[in-house]
Amino acid sequence: MPLPKLGVVVVTFNAADVILDCLESLLASQGVALRIAVVDNASTDDTLDLIRAWASGTQPYSPPVDMPFGLTASSKPVTLHPAGHQAAGDSHSITLIETGINAGFAAGVNCGLAELALDSGIDRFWVLNPDSAVPADTALAFARHEGAFSLMGGRVLYYDAPDIIQIDGGTINKRTGVTGNIGLGCEATKTAHPNPADIDFITGASVVASRTFYETAGPMPEDYFLYYEEVDWALRRGDLPLAYCPQALVYHRAGTAIGSPTLGRPASPFSLYFKHRARLRFVRRHFTSSLPVALIYSAAKAIQIALKGYGREAWTIVLGSLNAAPPPHVRRILSKDAAEIAFRPPVKPSQEPE
Repeated sequence: MPLPKLGVVVVTFNAADVILDCLESLLASQGVALRIAVVDNASTDDTLDLIRAWASGTQPYSPPVDMPFGLTASSKPVTLHPAGHQAAGDSHSITLIETGINAGFAAGVNCGLAELALDSGIDRFWVLNPDSAVPADTALAFARHEGAFSLMGGRVLYYDAPDIIQIDGGTINKRTGVTGNIGLGCEATKTAHPNPADIDFITGASVVASRTFYETAGPMPEDYFLYYEEVDWALRRGDLPLAYCPQALVYHRAGTAIGSPTLGRPASPFSLYFKHRARLRFVRRHFTSSLPVALIYSAAKAIQIALKGYGREAWTIVLGSLNAAPPPHVRRILSKDAAEIAFRPPVKPSQEPE
């Protein structure tokens, strides 16, 4: 019997320090044939050169000493297929796609989804962050989880604290637009898995979309650029339920690319600007009557941070919440082309997909 197929989208941007751990762990997956699309959003570091050197075997790989599970390096060379290639058989395959521009997380995801959707044998698509590592049985658990669903998640643990949960599923405060992580900071061995009915969305760090959902809801919304794409996407699921796979574990190095907060570090100004801009954009789109409360929350958060001595971060929250132009220290992180995309006007409701 042929192995079940699972499509995997990994979007990279300056991920040279983490991408090999992710790819090696995926290639170690057992009982499933992975069709991996690595989509590079115009990395300015040596991500692409490193991937090619690794695949050819000229860049040796050894699992880091802090890898949360056992991992043996894959045999080389590994073929990197061009876009349009549809692999056959039960072996894992990797397609490398260069977008040529950083158009945001969702744009990279959608590029990978469109590529994988060409293979009619794939009915599930796993979006996985490049700063993640996965045990050998996680992919199979996702591939074989029974029942119809829109989006599915599992347990995401901190790579640097592998017994601590980062997220079991996401919740939405409809008054402020603030999202919450179910299980955040709890010990994995002492925490029950959540009821899918209590989950509002699945984290974009590790989310599996069914083909039915993808073809019905359409691609991930791109006009957030960063943050809230997966939150908005989940609200487009209609009657299809969210699902949770208890056997699927992912170890995530949080915030390596954009400075998201971790257990021991606050968010960067870049992260704060886009997160609060996305939150208010999300509220305006889905919970318009909550806009005053959402803005009050922004003001309170900015004051709270300012009182701790983070004046620049506080002002960044204000600008993002008001959809104002970003401060120079945020804008200059992006290339000219990426900034033009990131700061263009949001999609109007009449232009959104149904």
